This record gives sequence, C-alpha cells and structure tokens, in this order.
Amino acid sequence: MKIESQHVVSLTYDLYVKQEDGTEALVESATEEQPLTFLYGVGQMLPKFEEELSTLSTGDNFDFKLSATDAYGEYDEEAVANLPTEMFAGTDLPEVGAILPLQDNQGHRFQGQVVSVVEDAVIVDLNHPMAGQELHFKGNIINVRPANPEELSHGHAHGADGHHDH
Repeated sequence: MKIESQHVVSLTYDLYVKQEDGTEALVESATEEQPLTFLYGVGQMLPKFEEELSTLSTGDNFDFKLSATDAYGEYDEEAVANLPTEMFAGTDLPEVGAILPLQDNQGHRFQGQVVSVVEDAVIVDLNHPMAGQELHFKGNIINVRPANPEELSHGHAHGADGHHDH
C-alpha cells in the first residue's frame, strides 16, 4: 500500500550522523521488532522526512539525507540559558551532561542539556542534540495502512496493528 496522508506507517531505520573525522556513525535505530510507527501527514515527524517517504509503499527501501536546516536547524550559539541555582532549591544541582525537562511561559515543553554549573547558575544548552547535523536515514517501509477512527481522533498511531500496547 502506498503512503498517504492519515495512513499509519511502520518502518525500520538506521540514522547516521557525520563525525568530526568525516565518517558516519550510527546514532539511532528502529528494528522490525520495534519499528517506528506514526500517523503520516499530521505533523508528528520532520516535514522533510515525510516528504522523502511520500512516494513509497510497503516493502520499499529508502536512503536519504536531511540537511541540518531541514532537520533540527543549525546550531544556535545564543540558545543557552543561565538558570539561577534557586530553581533547584531542595534538590541536588544537576550534573554536567544531564538533560533537564523545561517549560516556557507559554507551557511549551522542551529539553536542555547542562553544559556547566557555576556558583549561582546552571548553564543549559537549549539546542536540539542533533542541531547543526545532517541526518542520513536508511531503512525499509514495513507496513502502511489506513488509520482507524480512534487514531485519527487522537492524532497519533496506536502501534503497527492499530492497538495500544499496554
């Protein structure tokens, strides 16, 4: 079956990013046992990722690259926040490298990685961990099926077979 908007797509993939020496390293995978399953065309995935899959059908292989601009954006040197240590009152200060769940004034959730801890602040990098990187996806379309009414009303897929895995 061909991929269309409001269809549930299950696929395997290997995601590679370039290392400083120019070679590619595998950073993420989805297997046949645990595929990536998503509702196509509702904005869950990167737009260019969906565009690359738009002509494919069940059983097709894919191999494409997304530029940093089409993926998670260029690295922004300004996207660093100084969080006052008072925010962490009653808890231990996070360690360098820790990922903090944050929320802005509008209620949007995002993550930041602690880059340093100084006397009165925790310095957090708000860039996506893959910002500034070209993403290279290789994989296979395992299954494509129309979404069921419950999935459409919820706006997401309920697994490869349309049922929640509890």
